[in-house]
Amino acid sequence: MDAETGVKPMNDITKAKQPAAFTSLPKQKMQKRQNSSLWWMYMPAVLVVSTFIIYPFLNGIQLSFTNWNGFSQTYQWIGLEQYERLLQDQATWLVVKNTLLYGIGSTILQNIIGLGYALLLNQSLKMKAITRTVIYLPVMISPIAMGYIWYFVFAYQGGALNDVVMLFGFDQINALSNPQFNTWIIVLVNTYQFVGIAMIIYLAGLQSIPKDYYEAAQLDGASSLQQFRRITLPLLMPSITINVVLNVIGGLKLFDVIVALTGGGPGDSSQSMSTFMYDLYFKRQDAGYAATQGVFMAMIILIISVAALIYFKRKETEV
Repeated sequence: MDAETGVKPMNDITKAKQPAAFTSLPKQKMQKRQNSSLWWMYMPAVLVVSTFIIYPFLNGIQLSFTNWNGFSQTYQWIGLEQYERLLQDQATWLVVKNTLLYGIGSTILQNIIGLGYALLLNQSLKMKAITRTVIYLPVMISPIAMGYIWYFVFAYQGGALNDVVMLFGFDQINALSNPQFNTWIIVLVNTYQFVGIAMIIYLAGLQSIPKDYYEAAQLDGASSLQQFRRITLPLLMPSITINVVLNVIGGLKLFDVIVALTGGGPGDSSQSMSTFMYDLYFKRQDAGYAATQGVFMAMIILIISVAALIYFKRKETEV
């Protein structure tokens, strides 16, 4: 340092800065090594997905071009015949209609009822913890067990519903064998079982909204409905996105409840694409056509779920 001016010479300044510049290089190298080492942590997940999802799907696509019966050691390549058969098969479109009903119908009901439960439980209520547990309890029951529980409610012979109906002097109701009712019964049972998941996600979203927003809105004279439309609903968009995507995927691949309640019958009137594919493979020994239905089902689920995800993600950014 200059004794007269009290200013450091340029050489001293540059020397003081050099160590900081050079010490940052080893840190950058270490960060790069750490980032590259993280790839090894992804490998088990990649292997699991590749083994149990990607490879079976690719194998299914391959089988869809054959006439394999599911048991024989030999099969023939028949090109696009199975896909032509799929488009011409009237049962395919009945099954697609049922599948869309299960997926979209369950999604709408689960989100409306789940949001209603969440709004109720977000208030100061007595026995709130017990109520939340009771609503969520069906989620912990196996879907096949839940299906059989409701089967004994709606069964024609010895069902609880018909016991009550006959008690009041009315004729028995064969609801599970009626194509006009059985699909909606399946939607309601699926909604009843999994509405608890939607409720928990919405409740977490509601509790993350700051109370200051509601207090400011009340000072401005906003009604409860206006607060819900302007504050609650926009800030719940991430929760809505999660619920819609989960519900759509779960409803479109519905299987267990259908098997327990109706077995897909009468005929194919209550089949979903999952149960229809199962019947084709194991009961009708038509594995090639079952694989074709599986590919078609995967494409429908992929298109609808991705479209829903993109739509609601855009809504999140608009808020």
